[in-house]
Amino acid sequence: MRIYQSHLYMDINTKIFRDNFLQYYRPLCLFALHYLKNIDDAEDTVQDCFMELWKRKEKGFEVSALKSYLYSMVRNRCIDILKKDSLIDGNVQPSDLEEILSDEECEEWSYDEARIWTAIEALPEKCKEVFLLAKRDGMKYEEIAVRLHISVNTVKNQVSKALKTLKEGVRKVYLFFFG
Repeated sequence: MRIYQSHLYMDINTKIFRDNFLQYYRPLCLFALHYLKNIDDAEDTVQDCFMELWKRKEKGFEVSALKSYLYSMVRNRCIDILKKDSLIDGNVQPSDLEEILSDEECEEWSYDEARIWTAIEALPEKCKEVFLLAKRDGMKYEEIAVRLHISVNTVKNQVSKALKTLKEGVRKVYLFFFG
C-alpha cells in the first residue's frame, strides 16, 4: 500500500511540475532573451533552471513563491553566463542591473509576448506564414505575394485576418490565465 501511495504522490508531483513548466517556459525564455540576446542560449538556460529546480525538489526543497523563484533563478543564471563569457564586468551583481532592466517590466513584457506568440501559433498555417513574413520579417506585401505565388490582395486579407484573430486570441488567452 505504501508503494502505491508513494507512486501516486510522484505522479501528482510530476503532473504539477509539468504544468508549471508549460505555464512558465515560454515567458521565462523571453525573459532570458532580454539578457542573453540569443534564443538558443535563453532556452538552454531556462531548461537548466527547471532541471535544477527538479533536482532540488527531489532533495525535499520546497518553493513557496514559484514564479518569483524561477524568474530570480533565470536572471541569476543569465548574469552568470554573461560574466563567464566576459560580456559584462565580473563584479556586477544582479541588483546592479535593476535600474537598467527592471525584472518586473521584463516579466510583464515576457508574459505579454508569450500570449501573443501563443495566439500566433493558433493561426491557420497559411495565414500565420503570411503574417510572420509581413510583421516579423518586415517583407512588403508585394514581396510576399511573389514569394508565395499569391495576389497582393490575398496577402492583405491574410494579414488583416491574422490581426483580427490575434486581437481576439490574445484577449482570450489573457482572460484564460488572468480571469
